[in-house]
Amino acid sequence: MANINILVLADHAEILETMIRLINKNDQWNGTGVSSLDEARMAFEINKFDLVLLGVGVDEEAESQILRLCETVAPQTVCMRHYGGGSGLLYSEIKHALTQR
Repeated sequence: MANINILVLADHAEILETMIRLINKNDQWNGTGVSSLDEARMAFEINKFDLVLLGVGVDEEAESQILRLCETVAPQTVCMRHYGGGSGLLYSEIKHALTQR
């Protein structure tokens, strides 16, 4: 089975680091963390992502821009907001989002 590439956008460094660490605990998932919209654009230039998680500090305008970016560059990419709640919820959210592809 191919790895699932997940891009996480959040502007809180510790939470971003934790999310990436949790994602990368799953051998089939590969997490990439970015803290700005510009970094997200650059990440899309060099990688294909199956899922984009929007975390802490991503406002509605940035969310809209990421959604437009996904629609333009990678329409098969699922975008969703992660509100926190622990590793169990994160894993459940990711698994559910991946069934939406």
